[in-house]
Amino acid sequence: MMVKICGITNAADALAAAAGGAGALGFNFWSGSPRCLTADRALAVIEKVPAGVLKIGVFVDESAATIRAIATRLGLDAVQIHGGCERPEGLSVWRALAVDEEFQLGVLDQLSADAFLLDAPSGARRGGSGRTFDWTRVRGARHRIVLAGGLDDANVRLAIETARPWGVDACSRLESSPGVKDPRKLSAFLRAALGNKS
Repeated sequence: MMVKICGITNAADALAAAAGGAGALGFNFWSGSPRCLTADRALAVIEKVPAGVLKIGVFVDESAATIRAIATRLGLDAVQIHGGCERPEGLSVWRALAVDEEFQLGVLDQLSADAFLLDAPSGARRGGSGRTFDWTRVRGARHRIVLAGGLDDANVRLAIETARPWGVDACSRLESSPGVKDPRKLSAFLRAALGNKS
């Protein structure tokens, strides 16, 4: 199970997530997010991320040129694009989509991405709402699905069993304040997501 911890803003949280078994860390470059980082601040954290942990840049309504420039400078392993982002060629892309009552899995066949991050609708917030959606709507997807939206240690196993995703993503429910992870919540989520009983 690919487990991504998003909204990383500091080295302590990055290292704790990696130590707990996270396979990917998300760094947000959207100015509208309380978890937004400048490229310089992100680089200071990314330099401490252990080898083997994917570094994912989160972008909203951004140009392909800007995405590519930041990804290249920071050595990002993939970019997660929201809204009207242009797909940057030559990069691994995770495309974020909201799953509402109108959502149909067939839409994924019409889009180009290496993985699809499926989240609860959050309007202008573009994620990080802490709300879940009906996981049965995405079960049986033929693409790599990363399930997001309101996941924590109490519900992630049920989410995995219901949707059978390639990965899961958590952010706001693991925080003590926006951009700062609560060590106990983070550890409990990672153990649950990875199926570790101890």
